[in-house]
Amino acid sequence: MRCLRQDFEASGDNWENRTLDSFLEALEAWVSDAPGWYANHGQELPANGDWAFFARALSAARFYE
Repeated sequence: MRCLRQDFEASGDNWENRTLDSFLEALEAWVSDAPGWYANHGQELPANGDWAFFARALSAARFYE
């Protein structure tokens, strides 16, 4: 979370989703589409989620449309 906040402070102008509303909407969309992301990358979707999934979702929400 700290790295995500620091990235926003340093380069938030480059984020696609700069408002909380748009960020949360993108987060929701990425989580919904996660099975496809994992399949496209030859990985198995974590059955119960894990910290890596959570971190990937937060990072993706910066730019996901």
